[in-house]
Amino acid sequence: MRLELLLKQPKALPTVPALALKLIATFEQEEPDLRLMSMDIAADPVLTAKLLKQANSAFFGLSRAVTTAQDAINMLGFTRVRALVLGAILDRSFGVVPGVKLEQFWRYSFNTANMARLVASQVGIDMNTAFTVGVIHSIGELIMHVGMPEEMSKMDQAVAPLAIKRVQTEFSTFGYTYADVGAALARDWRFPKSIIDAIAYQRAPFENDAYEPMAGVIHMASWRARAAELKQTQEDLIHTYPDEIGELLLLDPDLLMEDFQDMLET
Repeated sequence: MRLELLLKQPKALPTVPALALKLIATFEQEEPDLRLMSMDIAADPVLTAKLLKQANSAFFGLSRAVTTAQDAINMLGFTRVRALVLGAILDRSFGVVPGVKLEQFWRYSFNTANMARLVASQVGIDMNTAFTVGVIHSIGELIMHVGMPEEMSKMDQAVAPLAIKRVQTEFSTFGYTYADVGAALARDWRFPKSIIDAIAYQRAPFENDAYEPMAGVIHMASWRARAAELKQTQEDLIHTYPDEIGELLLLDPDLLMEDFQDMLET
């Protein structure tokens, strides 16, 4: 199915909820009204429950329990809470997705987010934006499964969703990948251009005429999160390390070779 037809499929691109629009608008605000944002989040008890569950998970290792949206903002910072809530909104917008293990999907997404913060911190890129992009970078996979379930079922049987070779297989089969589809949703939901570009070019950061370093950060972070999900060995990491992109970012190759037991959920 061509990309333009996929994006026209019913429910493929969910309508952006009002809260998501408000959160996305804060990317362009120097000083968002955090009290108002916490009230808007708290007004949705289901989203709040998901936020608190994620905030209290071992993923963040907080010293005390988080009990309210305002508490989460105080403990984690607004930018992380914004990413968590946007992820929860997207999760709810899609509901059950044929052929996708959503628990694994979101675990991998949040692992990518955490690794993206680490990589960004080493290369002088905004860590909080990197975390947000990490959370939503693979949302195109959900759209593809919703919009063309039969084709994606065949794809899943041929190559596992989180296999390292998955992106190449998608491109050779469809002429586009989850990155292109995810960028379409980010564009439709009015995310900033830098985030749209980071999602769009994460597969091959060099293809963008105006190189977006965040795309390179997400490429490296998602590679490491996939490796963790696949429980790859140290030797596997060495052989699959994205040398070209790592060199472009001036990244220390040893940075991503640790096991990160304290940072990654497996």
